[in-house]
Amino acid sequence: MIVVCGAGGFIGGHLVRQLRLSGKLVRAIDVKPFDEWFQQDPQAENLQLNLSEKESCERALKGADEVYNLAADMGGIGFIENNRALCMLSVLINTHLLLAAHKYGVQRYFYASSACVYAADKQQSTNVIPLKESDAYPAMPEDGYGWEKLFSERMCRHFQEDFGFATRIARYHNVYGPWGTYDGGREKAPAAMCRKVIQAKLSGANRIEIWGNGNQTRSFMYIDDCIAGTLSIMASTIDKPVNLGSSELVTINQLVDIVEEIAQVKLQRDYNLSAPQGVNGRNSDNTLIRSYLNWEPSISLNEGMRKTYKWIYEQMTKDKFTPAPIGYVPSTSVIAK
Repeated sequence: MIVVCGAGGFIGGHLVRQLRLSGKLVRAIDVKPFDEWFQQDPQAENLQLNLSEKESCERALKGADEVYNLAADMGGIGFIENNRALCMLSVLINTHLLLAAHKYGVQRYFYASSACVYAADKQQSTNVIPLKESDAYPAMPEDGYGWEKLFSERMCRHFQEDFGFATRIARYHNVYGPWGTYDGGREKAPAAMCRKVIQAKLSGANRIEIWGNGNQTRSFMYIDDCIAGTLSIMASTIDKPVNLGSSELVTINQLVDIVEEIAQVKLQRDYNLSAPQGVNGRNSDNTLIRSYLNWEPSISLNEGMRKTYKWIYEQMTKDKFTPAPIGYVPSTSVIAK
């Protein structure tokens, strides 16, 4: 039995779908009501549980062989900068899940960490040097969310050392794609830019607000690469945190350029310098994952954004949410070797 925690979320929904397509027996867990899950596979055992509670974690993991912990209270930069306490409380989820994993003899445990663990002083320049895994120390992570992730990484490490079950940790770098959040305050930059451009195009406003000066640099990983990498890391011998992200660095202005090209519009840009904007530059050094797996994320930003824009446009023009079809197969359906 494979348990996916946070299965009602963006990445979790895609992960459950891929595991089910591979013929795996899956138990899918999320705190949200079922009608709020981004995707729900009827062939999985779907449970609504609050995993910040010890009893719920024990119910979720009883009989499990493998666990993927993607459950967290999080969102884009606007959410994590304004909800630091809520982000920190996610430590309860990982704590109780690890205790339950030890109690029931789970063989492998995956923890979804984040590039927000990296030291802020290494992300001050827009011309950032790609971040190596060692750059998380000396510790100076994103306040709130980043500290919770870094602490939970250490907890996984020590459970592995003290209790002998394998833990695997991936540091996700800005995952995006269809069947995810694109409005409401928790969306990340790629989805937010798609929504803003679509709104400007449909309304005829021909203007877009950009948080910051647009020169901030980031890399963005398409969801299919994220799922392939996650499954490969779980099956690997990588017993330390490893980056899982694209190394294709772009500015926020360049991200807007891509979306404008897809939408075939050119908009007036209004820069909101008082809005949350995060670090000045962040990119993924993929040396470690290449050395272990002979693989790294490779779907281009242009290709991924076209698929993402198309899906968000359909949702906004239909004025309703369309769940993933039962037969949906991600473009990266073969697990990386």
